[in-house]
Amino acid sequence: MPDIKVTPLGAGQDVGRSCILVSIGGKNIMLDCGMHMGYNDDRRFPDFSYITQNGRLTEFLDCVIISHFHLDHCGALPYMSEMVGYDGPIYMTHPTKAICPILLEDFRKITVDKKGETNFFTSQMIKDCMKKVVPLNLHQTVQVDEELEIKAYYAGHVLGAAMVQIKVGSESVVYTGDYNMTPDRHLGAAWIDKCRPDLLISESTYATTIRDSKRCRERDFLKKVHETVERGGKVLIPVFALGRAQELCILLETFWERMNLKAPIYFSTGLTEKANHYYKLFITWTNQKIRKTFVQRNMFEFKHIKAFDRSYADNPGPMVVFATPGMLHAGQSLLIFKKWAGNEKNMVIMPGYCVQGTVGHKILNGQKKLEMEGRATLDVKLQVEYMSFSAHADAKGIMQLIRMAEPRNMLLVHGEAKKMEFLKDKIEQEFTNGETTSIVTNPSVPVDISLNLLKREMALGGPLPDAKRPRTMHGTLIMKDNSLRLVSPEQALKELGLSEHQLRFTCRVQLHDPHSDNDTLGRIYTHLKRSRADIQHCCATGVPRSSPGSWTFPEPGPTLSPTSLRYSTVLSK
Repeated sequence: MPDIKVTPLGAGQDVGRSCILVSIGGKNIMLDCGMHMGYNDDRRFPDFSYITQNGRLTEFLDCVIISHFHLDHCGALPYMSEMVGYDGPIYMTHPTKAICPILLEDFRKITVDKKGETNFFTSQMIKDCMKKVVPLNLHQTVQVDEELEIKAYYAGHVLGAAMVQIKVGSESVVYTGDYNMTPDRHLGAAWIDKCRPDLLISESTYATTIRDSKRCRERDFLKKVHETVERGGKVLIPVFALGRAQELCILLETFWERMNLKAPIYFSTGLTEKANHYYKLFITWTNQKIRKTFVQRNMFEFKHIKAFDRSYADNPGPMVVFATPGMLHAGQSLLIFKKWAGNEKNMVIMPGYCVQGTVGHKILNGQKKLEMEGRATLDVKLQVEYMSFSAHADAKGIMQLIRMAEPRNMLLVHGEAKKMEFLKDKIEQEFTNGETTSIVTNPSVPVDISLNLLKREMALGGPLPDAKRPRTMHGTLIMKDNSLRLVSPEQALKELGLSEHQLRFTCRVQLHDPHSDNDTLGRIYTHLKRSRADIQHCCATGVPRSSPGSWTFPEPGPTLSPTSLRYSTVLSK
């Protein structure tokens, strides 16, 4: 029986370094290749040793698919392709291909140029890696080779994010990456057709959460920011450069305009201009409202939000600063946090998920003293608020996707083990990194049926064809030119240039009977004749005429001579 094997090399039961290996129909596909925000050592990258025991990855993998540009899904890509060794195709959407190298270079600068780490990929490696990328269009079926095909679906989440269907023959897997089933101010909701895959691999970041209405969250967010600014405090909003940043910028820009507020809003990354450029370039990936109003007004050209200079962090008075990265694990957001953490007037609003081990995760868990680099201790006195603007599906959204796709099996990844318990009835097996889960499939083999055979079956009577009630058909199966056809025996003989043959099957039966041979043969003949008449009567009327007779013979003894009988029948065709 064919099976599908799933081996997480990362994000099996945590969030970070997403890397899922799927083996289907003899093909090996790597889904995402991310890094972990909570580690600064070898654990930040997936454990590729599991699949490099027999040489380079090129010999093992048929393709790599990247769902979107967040570093926990693509951050290890140059390391995997250029340092571990992979020369095969890497598939991602056009926006992901455009934005991914910018974020990878930004990540490299922080890690190598600022932290001075070695054994890390270079700028040239990023460029060489991106040369292997094959761009995907939504709903376009791409033939990787003669047997393997992939198809991308809109995932929401961030610009260019895609869910991917993988098919080999009649077996299929859908991998969601990160997705959002709720439309927001700049992106639409994820969508997939009723593809009924053998396996749906879904993220489960918010498996235990059912969010309140988006309008309530936006109102609470604006209220917190406004109150802090009114009392002269500073608001730090750690975000990733693209995604929630644009969502919250649109929200604050509209509110500042409506309320005529004067407090400055800054965005602390040089990626802002590039981000806006990509949103213009890929406007078709945004929601309907932005596409409709784009000609009159570009929502990503902000009047009230200016570029941030690090010297502004010491300026007196209120301000709002969007700073990267989003989990306070490094970069500008952590530097600003260190400066503002000691003032009770200030506030940090965490708008998304924080991986365990990051500063963001620690302060959300109420930690008031943080051990920083060099064993320095930081007192956290500012207010800490968590407001989920994360563009991940909640429990309700995951269930909605299941109803959409109607998978035969379900696996949850990219979540915490305890939260996965909430949806355990949807999982065939629980697994952690390095363990393999096998899904047994029942592949269907498509067969064309000749019109003549269908007409003949209909002429025989019986119920009309019903898709929900399988019906047995008798014919000859012909395999020709990689296709299967069911035709009538006469048509098969004609097409194949064969003549009809008869096979005679003979069965020898030995009886012991005290009567003479002629008497015994007469009794058998009479019995068979009567049985044949009963069968004909039963077929004609549907009612048995008499109960079938039976023979009884005495136990064979020394006085009985064996009588050998031969029974023959002819089978045609």
